[in-house]
Amino acid sequence: MMDQNTKQRIARHVSRSFPEMSGIRPSIRQQGSKNGHSQYLLIFKGKSELPGGRSINRIVRVVADESGNIIRMSTSR
Repeated sequence: MMDQNTKQRIARHVSRSFPEMSGIRPSIRQQGSKNGHSQYLLIFKGKSELPGGRSINRIVRVVADESGNIIRMSTSR
């Protein structure tokens, strides 16, 4: 399982790219292993404010290995 420091390091990286995800705790699922290293899917869900007072839901998906190396990061609205 991924340790707490690794989760926090990934969350800091995500919040630098997407400030609205600051303080969001992701849901985490193990995706299997590749080259002997486990891979995890972290899903961050938050709201992004738009001009005019509107907001949209944003989901950031991160695939990372057990040592915290981010393999892929994507976002959807």
